[in-house]
Amino acid sequence: MDFSYSEEQRQLADSLRRFTEERYPLEARRKANGFSRDAWRMYAELGVLGLVIGSEHGGFDGQATDTFAVQFEAGRALLPEPLIPCAVMAAGLIQRYGSEAQRHAWLPPIAEGREIMTLAYQEPSARYDFARPSTVAEARDDGFLLEGEKVHVWHGEAAQSLIVSAWNPSAQAVSLFVVPSSAAGVSVRAYPTLDGTRDAQVTLNAVRVPTSALIGEAARGEAMLETALELGIAALCAASAGALDRLIEMTAEYLSTRKQFGQPLARFQALRHRVADMAVQKELALSMAHLAASAIDHPGAVERRRMISSAKLIVSRAARFVGEQAVQLHGGMGVTAELAVGDYFKSLMVASLRLGDAEFHADVLANLPIEPGTHALAA
Repeated sequence: MDFSYSEEQRQLADSLRRFTEERYPLEARRKANGFSRDAWRMYAELGVLGLVIGSEHGGFDGQATDTFAVQFEAGRALLPEPLIPCAVMAAGLIQRYGSEAQRHAWLPPIAEGREIMTLAYQEPSARYDFARPSTVAEARDDGFLLEGEKVHVWHGEAAQSLIVSAWNPSAQAVSLFVVPSSAAGVSVRAYPTLDGTRDAQVTLNAVRVPTSALIGEAARGEAMLETALELGIAALCAASAGALDRLIEMTAEYLSTRKQFGQPLARFQALRHRVADMAVQKELALSMAHLAASAIDHPGAVERRRMISSAKLIVSRAARFVGEQAVQLHGGMGVTAELAVGDYFKSLMVASLRLGDAEFHADVLANLPIEPGTHALAA
């Protein structure tokens, strides 16, 4: 896959960068508390929210390279809004598996910025396991009755709708449902996260949804959810690569201006070597982010999962290394609000935990079957 930007991708990336630099600086992003309505409208105007949505539903038929270009810039700017959970994961899931009625109902509002949707799939004590949720969806004549609890719902407070995973006894499988956050019996308790965004704990107490809320086939919820998570991981790897790129730029600028013993810190060979090591890790993360994007359309499920998990594992390790080095090279200033380095470090640490941390993806790789002609990309 060719990852050089097309003219349209370059224009979109440049437009997003100009917006963040001129109209949405770091100070404003810090005050946004995880979400800015003005910024969200701008994302819709730029076409970011409808990127993966089909043109017949108001989108732009975007591919993996388009998502990469946008998320790389979003990561460079630490955009706090739910671009990945809504515009990539939820929109991508409905685009692929929703009925025509569901696509018509949900995709145009997402593309236009009128609807925010996120996934609610993690549960207490289950960590990253989503294969057998304790949330249950009992079939009723007029639909389903949902009962359960979800945690770590990414931007759950801002979402008007949730894609909820639940065990469906009638299908003996995991099913996915669109549940309005305002539905009777839905309780959303939001809380701040380390990176300045907000997650939520969602309680479903005898929540009734119609049959039309069921996404795709009742017995294919696990496979559909895995696809959405793969889309999210690829986008998150691109965003982390963008954050690493900007973090190294800031560190190099600081070392060039900060003086010690009458000369810039950048003159000290040992420090230059540390920045070089950071650059190596960034390039490795960037390459793996490209790999994750190329994996999205790979026909083989096992090899696709191998590529996605390898990317998430290596990008997470690179993020920790580069983040820690950046903070140390800034000295005491690295942990103050005066500089942005701390914001980037915290964002990268949270990103490394979302959608499976390094340990989880190492386990995934260890348990995948080795197909003929393939090899493990990470150990």
